Amino acid sequence: MQNENSSEFRQLEIAPTLAAIERLQHDRGYRDSRGLFFIEGVRNFIEAVDYHFPVDTLLYSEKLLIQPLARKLVRRLKRSGVPFARVTPEQFRRVSRTERASGIAAILRQRVLRLDQINLIDSPCWTALSHVRSPGNLGTLMRTSAATGAAGFILLGDSIDPFDPAVVRATMGALFKQTLVRTTVDQLRRWACLNKVAVIGASPDGSADYREASYGCPVVLMLGGERKGLTAKQRSVCNRIVRIPMAEGMDSLNVAVAGSLLMYEVFG
Repeated sequence: MQNENSSEFRQLEIAPTLAAIERLQHDRGYRDSRGLFFIEGVRNFIEAVDYHFPVDTLLYSEKLLIQPLARKLVRRLKRSGVPFARVTPEQFRRVSRTERASGIAAILRQRVLRLDQINLIDSPCWTALSHVRSPGNLGTLMRTSAATGAAGFILLGDSIDPFDPAVVRATMGALFKQTLVRTTVDQLRRWACLNKVAVIGASPDGSADYREASYGCPVVLMLGGERKGLTAKQRSVCNRIVRIPMAEGMDSLNVAVAGSLLMYEVFG
């Protein structure tokens, strides 16, 4: 792609870079302590750059990477001083988790805000949750949130890892269009009260049909875990709780389905 012997380029040693990537893929403690996560694939790479996620390290295989825009972005980032490792197809496949290796990957810096950094004027709808059992469900929620124009997710506690590689893959690039906030239930209660933000919970025992409720903006949609639903503490933050009607004999919905229905209702 370019003459990489120039002093302006920051070429990394391959073996330590691949080892760091493998650890980022499997060790959440390592990811979080360094504030980093790993992505691969042309779509994820382009979306991450377009939405200004800071790139810590580039990994690419010149033989595998044939997409013109991605190649152009690689050149641009290298010129700007982003460290990189240029690898063979075999070396790239060592860390690839996709069916067909694209030849482009990156280590990105995590981006998680505090509640007081939220701009409610530009971000009128949020989804709050504390537990999600399936990475695919969280990925689906992020894709729906991005599709509806919702702002992002308020993660309560430390259980949810939005930078798990399985979650990142499931979002299909939507992760980069969403704002992530991590806080506690008590902090969310104080923030919602101070900023006059309605918090609407979802539960089968809700007092109103979700289609008949008034949501308003700004609003936070509170979702419970797939097994136990809303906790008592989550319920204590909600201004009201709505239900999604189900046929007789059914008592719960997949959290991604429930959250998606509520998001579309807010923007309907």
